[in-house]
Amino acid sequence: MWIVDTELKAREEQNRPIRVGIVGAGFMGQGLTNQIVHSVPGMRVVAISNRQVERAVKVFKYAGREDVVVADSQRTFDDAAIRLQPVATEDAMLLARSEHIDVLVDVTGSVEFGAHVVLEAFKHGKDVVLMNAELDGTIGPILQTYADRHGVILTGCEGDEPGVQMNLYRWVKGLGLTPRLLGNVKGLQDRYRNPTTQQGFAERWGQNPAMVTSFADGSKISFEQSAVANATGFKVRSRGMSRGLEYTGDVLKIGELYDVEELRRLGGAIDYVVGTPLTKVYCLAEHPDPKQQHYLNLYKMGPGPLYSFFIPYHLVHFEVPNAIARAVLFRDPVVKPLGGPVVEVCAVAKRDLKAGEILDEYGMYMTYGEAVNVEEMSAGRYLPEGLVEGCQLTRNMPKDAVITYDDVVLPAGRLADRLRGEQYRKFRGETWLDDLLATSQPADRANQYAVAAGARNRSDWPAILSHK
Repeated sequence: MWIVDTELKAREEQNRPIRVGIVGAGFMGQGLTNQIVHSVPGMRVVAISNRQVERAVKVFKYAGREDVVVADSQRTFDDAAIRLQPVATEDAMLLARSEHIDVLVDVTGSVEFGAHVVLEAFKHGKDVVLMNAELDGTIGPILQTYADRHGVILTGCEGDEPGVQMNLYRWVKGLGLTPRLLGNVKGLQDRYRNPTTQQGFAERWGQNPAMVTSFADGSKISFEQSAVANATGFKVRSRGMSRGLEYTGDVLKIGELYDVEELRRLGGAIDYVVGTPLTKVYCLAEHPDPKQQHYLNLYKMGPGPLYSFFIPYHLVHFEVPNAIARAVLFRDPVVKPLGGPVVEVCAVAKRDLKAGEILDEYGMYMTYGEAVNVEEMSAGRYLPEGLVEGCQLTRNMPKDAVITYDDVVLPAGRLADRLRGEQYRKFRGETWLDDLLATSQPADRANQYAVAAGARNRSDWPAILSHK
């Protein structure tokens, strides 16, 4: 932190700010823009893209910038950037291609659209910070290989739970302990919540009902924890992790929920619980040295073998600029896959589903996501929750059944499907997904539920919902 703020101060004094492009003008994009404009020296928001460009303009005005240029061409975009005027555009590729932007921040939550933007940014030498756990948890490992190929940084962000956990993980390892479990704490878990049930809460806080639903039904935490698993090699003890296990006890004793021998056999695990107050994330670790165990007990950490370290908050957009600075200035990713996928997120039926229905997006009415080890995901040919939108069911599916590739017809021509096939081929030596994509027939585009309209930006969901 002290290295980061010192270097940002120097950048400010040299008039060489980190030039940031933000893809998505939803709730988090709004907060991040305001944070950078008013509280982060040495960093400047050059542009914001959003499918509804008026929303991008409003975000800049929310942050006090009134001189916004709306650009629909690269020339207009770059001319405004040279004049240091904030730019709003519908076309995220203008951000990806502009030489006046150093780093993109993806806050869309879209897998398909995010994949296109990220790869284009890589081609033009840009680092990418993801506030998009859905993209990371679905095809993050293969995207990392493209980042390496282009010599750029792809990273999850600070502030979101994966980044907070990874910072804690690195700190605990630095103390000489061996992390065995990384956990998240939720205030609510109900797999059957939907945008209708979450409408009131969303309106109260100015958030999107679908995004709020993904928090409540467990999909979001599954994506987040899969990103942590892929960055550490940790696994889940069983599909769905603890599925809303309630724990309201002392966080220093939360290790009593786990069998240390099981955690050792797994090589570490990810999990979550519901309810523990004053805690947002926790790391359980052990120390092999009896002498240090004595000191830890003296320092009120308990007798072990699992010592609990925790952080009581995550401040999301307040902390994201630290991830931006670490990537651009120090080439230090916050959350990065170690290699191939370790944990993925499968799609599960939220209600009884009928053959012929077109699946809507995660955070909606038809599916929720659960974290599952890649071995089970592959063996069962499970459909990823991040790619459910637009898939057409070929058979009836009972509530709480895992949906597989054999149960659906995929939309045609999706980049994310091809990347996922490449991910399995590269890291697991498996070609069944490539073969499936080569032989599958596309779902009927005329009947698909807002595939194009919904994929670009979660801030567009209210308009889409009104037409459902």
